[in-house]
Amino acid sequence: MPFVRGGFMRGVKTGVLVLGLTALAACSSGGGPRTFQTQEPGGGFNLFGLGGGGKKAGAAGANQPAIGVNGYLWRATLDTLSFMPLASADPYGGVVITDWYVNPEKPDERFKCTVYILDSRLRADGLNVAVFKQSKDAAGNWVDAPSAGQTETDLENAILTKARQLRLSNIG
Repeated sequence: MPFVRGGFMRGVKTGVLVLGLTALAACSSGGGPRTFQTQEPGGGFNLFGLGGGGKKAGAAGANQPAIGVNGYLWRATLDTLSFMPLASADPYGGVVITDWYVNPEKPDERFKCTVYILDSRLRADGLNVAVFKQSKDAAGNWVDAPSAGQTETDLENAILTKARQLRLSNIG
């Protein structure tokens, strides 16, 4: 059998193409599009009002984008952590990440917080706070140190209290 130039690569390309099409076909779901939040039929992807659409909203909220988490928890998180520099805030995923904060009274330690808002309802279990602490060693380098577990609980309680206050101020 004579050597066919490029025969092996042609087979590899064909295999990759078939594998890619199979993976793409596996992504489709029968029964129409579903929204990520509710998993109900009729949602779909809507990028800046173009394309698939979604459930029809009332006239009041037709042009306002909705965040994927509880608005009171989101606002309370930003207000509570406003003394720390903000590194990242994702209102659709419900994640707030602060940058390192050094207390002027204790310049040899610094803190960083990550807050996960897990629910669209105002509930105590819809919030998770992670606090990271670093201390300076003798050489002046930052070294990870354990933070007090009560710090995370205190931050969660402060955020929840602020969220309840915001909710009550909007109701009454």
